[in-house]
Amino acid sequence: MSIEGRIRELSDKHRKLDEEIQIAEKAPAQDHVKTTKLKREKLRVKEELRKLDS
Repeated sequence: MSIEGRIRELSDKHRKLDEEIQIAEKAPAQDHVKTTKLKREKLRVKEELRKLDS
């Protein structure tokens, strides 16, 4: 896979994680553990994107 393809894949994953986090935070019975895991995964993806972009 090319770097551009990997960046697109990670960007899509980052966007989807952001959507999942927003939904999880709006839920009446918010699962803080799940939200924290999603945020950590989103940060990991962001860091990988940053490395590939430089």
